[in-house]
Amino acid sequence: MKLLPLHRSSVLAILATAGLACAAIAPVAHAATPMEQLAGYTAQAGSPAVPARGQQFFNTRQGREWSCGSCHGALPTQAGKHASTGKSISALAPAFNPERFTDSAKTEKWFRRNCKDVAGRECTAAEKADVLSWLMTLKR
Repeated sequence: MKLLPLHRSSVLAILATAGLACAAIAPVAHAATPMEQLAGYTAQAGSPAVPARGQQFFNTRQGREWSCGSCHGALPTQAGKHASTGKSISALAPAFNPERFTDSAKTEKWFRRNCKDVAGRECTAAEKADVLSWLMTLKR
């Protein structure tokens, strides 16, 4: 197999595109703290998070049978229980469970699943920011 030489401009274009793609996902992909996750969501939303709106979203049914609080509890500072399976769910508020919101892939996975259960769709970046900002106000 014979490889054709690439022009310098083609190589630069490929590298620039790859760099932009990495930069676009880097803030969320490498988030190591809830604050970094929140910063990523607010940047995506283009507006500041509102904790009161997050609490309301969390505790209100969004067109489905459950709210977030149905499984996590209205005040998610202690273990909850899945509404249909009964499986135990550790505390959601980061101050009560330091592992929460430290792995962005896991955070996205659970937001995607739970938003589909609660709202019948994926949550917006603004909704995620609002909920996370409220959870971060809950202190010991």
